[in-house]
Amino acid sequence: MPRTNRAIPTEAAMHIMCRGNNKLPILANNSDKKQYYFLLHKLKSDNSINILHYCLMDNHIHLIVWLGQNSNLPRLMKQINLAYYHYYRKKYGYCGHLWQGRYKSVIIESDAQVLGCGKYIELNPVRAGIVVQPEQFEFSSYRYYALGQQDSLVTPSTAYKNFGSDILINRNIYANFVVSPAIYHLAKD
Repeated sequence: MPRTNRAIPTEAAMHIMCRGNNKLPILANNSDKKQYYFLLHKLKSDNSINILHYCLMDNHIHLIVWLGQNSNLPRLMKQINLAYYHYYRKKYGYCGHLWQGRYKSVIIESDAQVLGCGKYIELNPVRAGIVVQPEQFEFSSYRYYALGQQDSLVTPSTAYKNFGSDILINRNIYANFVVSPAIYHLAKD
């Protein structure tokens, strides 16, 4: 039975998730995460994709992407996950399925949802017990938004830019939002 086509919007954000087969730790060390990061960085422009938020965990990845008129999300994900499969296979002598099915995707319908989803994915390392604070985890967009660390993979979201024109205040608002246990909306829908 053929796979059904995905609903892929234009001028919209999507939450993308990929997991290792059988929850295999496919990005278990920094060199593996750096390779996946490199592939994202290399291929995002070729496919007209902006990455708003990301988190590269040991056994899965999360992305929030912005899709424009010329974006090609299926091609991007196929290129990245296939290239990473070849890297992983060569490095570890692995054979078989690396990914648990095709990537999952959810359309994000508002700026508030972009922020909420960004918070969710950037707190993954804290919830998993890998770090105590989100800024301790190197492979997520949190440091870009909350600390101002340069990260050429990230295109700042409209929701983040709508906080105001003072970047230091924006960082503080975002950092407080992410670590706050409360769930609330910061941006207008």
